Amino acid sequence: MKKFLAPQPILLPSPVLIIGTYGENDTPNIMNAAWGGIAASKPPCISISVQPIRLTHENIVKNKAFTVNIPSEKYAKQADYTGLVSGREFNKFEEAKLTAEKSALVHAPYIKEFPYCLECKLVDTVSVGSHTMFIGEIVGIVADGKVLGKNNLPDIKKVKPIMFGSFGSRAYYGVGNKIADAFSAGKKYKL
Repeated sequence: MKKFLAPQPILLPSPVLIIGTYGENDTPNIMNAAWGGIAASKPPCISISVQPIRLTHENIVKNKAFTVNIPSEKYAKQADYTGLVSGREFNKFEEAKLTAEKSALVHAPYIKEFPYCLECKLVDTVSVGSHTMFIGEIVGIVADGKVLGKNNLPDIKKVKPIMFGSFGSRAYYGVGNKIADAFSAGKKYKL
């Protein structure tokens, strides 16, 4: 029997996205943002949602750029830490023992240790209640060669990204097993 629940921000799974920005005096900052996803394919765009009180929000508005860093399972603790403290009070790169690298294409840092990152220039901003949705055009991708697979693209089994379960579970999860081939498994239903 289906149950009706109160409206809540629940989408399972939610990717763990670590947003890189530069602050005052080009100080690198990172923030954990589980609310985001692909927004368009042409041009390739991603959306992330950030509360206006966050330093990351201020930095994106100022620099019109950000990076979206994808942590692997082995960096779950560092990824979690970036959402627990403010960049106004802590140097999250130093505290988490991560390395800030300067993006070649946008004015934002990326995380050297993470498998890959999307370099984004801000193309649109939408105020949505408690958050601002930033839409960034993906102008480049920086990836560790070890995580690339077919067509020289990041391979999910090699990246081993983490996902946020929900505020109910308060847990991070890894990727499970392949269950079907996309764009193929449903062909039998095609008329």
